[in-house]
Amino acid sequence: MRIIAGKLRGRRLTPPTNLPVRPTTDMARESLFNILNNYVDYDDCTVLDLFAGTGAVSLEFVSRGCREVTAVDINASCTDFIKMTAQRLSVDNLRVVRADVFELLRRANRQFDIVFADPPYAAPDLSRLPEMVFARQLLTDDGIFILEHPREFNFDNTPHFWQHRAYGKVNFTFFARNLEEGE
Repeated sequence: MRIIAGKLRGRRLTPPTNLPVRPTTDMARESLFNILNNYVDYDDCTVLDLFAGTGAVSLEFVSRGCREVTAVDINASCTDFIKMTAQRLSVDNLRVVRADVFELLRRANRQFDIVFADPPYAAPDLSRLPEMVFARQLLTDDGIFILEHPREFNFDNTPHFWQHRAYGKVNFTFFARNLEEGE
């Protein structure tokens, strides 16, 4: 696992083998960021990474120049690894929060330019995540919510749906407050 672009490009992440994660593949992550590059000015961007796992997506956002990134995971081993990696890479704009994502979403009151979620595919509330993000108004006016999910889920008729991309077994569905397909 490596950081693909930006100031930390090429740096390797070597999480412990016992972390309870299913990391987004480098290829899928690169494809995700190739899409975002067309819509996002990273320099002034704030990001919320839900179910952060290894922190690879959070660190990719940091590497590309995002002003502030918050990584949330319930697993102490995951949050410890992210903190250790951020320290090793001298990253100072990555905030790591150990919390249950669904509980955090119930009380969240802050807005972000990007919210990324890569929940466990067996999470019982996975299909409710778009509704929860928009109900709590977590996105800025031009904000984007990206949900990574298994192919069995289809969000095409969900409010704020923008686009869907599949890369092998990895699926990303994009939701936006003020973007339309083709913008």
